[in-house]
This record gives sequence, structure tokens and C-alpha cells, in this order.
Amino acid sequence: MKLANTPWPAVDPGHTLLVPVGSCEQHGPHLPLDTDTRIANAVAHGTGIPVAPAIPYGSSGEHEAFPGTVSIGTEALRTVLVEYGRSASRWASRLVFVNGHGGNASALVAAVRLLRAEGRELAWFACTSSANVDAHAGRTETALLRHIAPEQVVMSRAEPGNRTPIAELLPQLRAGRLRELSPNGILGDPAGATAAEGAELLAQLVDGLRAAVTRWELDEHGRLR
Repeated sequence: MKLANTPWPAVDPGHTLLVPVGSCEQHGPHLPLDTDTRIANAVAHGTGIPVAPAIPYGSSGEHEAFPGTVSIGTEALRTVLVEYGRSASRWASRLVFVNGHGGNASALVAAVRLLRAEGRELAWFACTSSANVDAHAGRTETALLRHIAPEQVVMSRAEPGNRTPIAELLPQLRAGRLRELSPNGILGDPAGATAAEGAELLAQLVDGLRAAVTRWELDEHGRLR
């Protein structure tokens, strides 16, 4: 079920509802601004579980030096998620925020913690896997987009970015210095990314989400295991 296309009498209040959460931020010179939203949408829709329209803006302050990026910040996103959860929980039995952007994590943790403390059955899921090989607009996301939306990928513009391990870059990223670290906006290298690789990655993420919803085991941050 796609919630946006469904008349209200056809909505089963006993269902779990998936809510993709993305961003509008630069993804190098070769990928669209809504890459994270597209990935979260594709993962959610692949499960066969009812899916709501995506929340397309997130906390992307580290990307704001690049034209096109629109960030609403952690506090605003937290508020949106809390109010969304309070409203949708009036009829959905369970709610899962399916997150496509790592910068949204703090808002998700805080929102889900509050909503669960209020007695609502919510969790969040991260669209990451052990197969992810780089941090931003590199091979992983390029492969996924080549499968999900090949018409939106301009491989002639793809080029290597900063390939320093993400853990070493986090302090500078949190200070909003991404453009200094990578003038083209890429963390990783999109070279070699294929649609076939993207299809395999997406299948892993879909299977992971479906299994996590079935288990319904949460870690201390409210994230589905």
C-alpha cells in the first residue's frame, strides 16, 4: 500500500507503516540532490509493507556550502518526526522511520526516544549495510542510484573525492567543513559502480528492513537491529 494513493477507508489501522526520511543535499557532480530520499523510498517500497510519502528534508548542515542543499537542522527535524509520530500513531499500530541520511540520526534517536516514552510503538531503521564501502556519493550510493534511477546518474561527471576513512573526518564534518575536505562533495570514489551492484545492495537493504520489522528488536537508541 502506498499511503498517498489510498482512500482512507482502505487504510488498515492494524498495519505497520514505513516512513522514508531523506534529505535535499549535494551528492557530488553526478548524483541528484534527493539521492538519500530516493534510496530510503526504494528500500521501504521493496518490503511490501505500507509506505507513507517520504519526509524529503533532513539535517544536512555539513553540505550547506554547496548550492542546492536545503537543511532544516536537527531540532526542526526532531520536531517534525515527533509530531508525525504522534499523529500517525493514532491509527498505525507501529511506525518505522526508514532513514537514508546519516546526518538525521541524532534527530531520529531523540524523537523515537520521546515517542516511545509516551507509549507509542515506534522505531527507526538505517539504510546501511556491511556492504557499504564509502561515505557519501561514492561507489555505494552511485551503484544504488544506477539501479534505482539510472536516468538521474551522470557518470561522465563522476570523479574520485576524499577517500580518507569517515571516522577520521567526523570532527571536521560536524564543523561544517565538508567543502574544504572535498571540493567536489564526494567522500569515496564512484568508479566501478554498476546497476547490478546497486540491485544487489538494494536487495540486501530490503531484506534487512523486512527482517528487522518482523523481529522488532530495538537497540538502546530505538533503532531496529
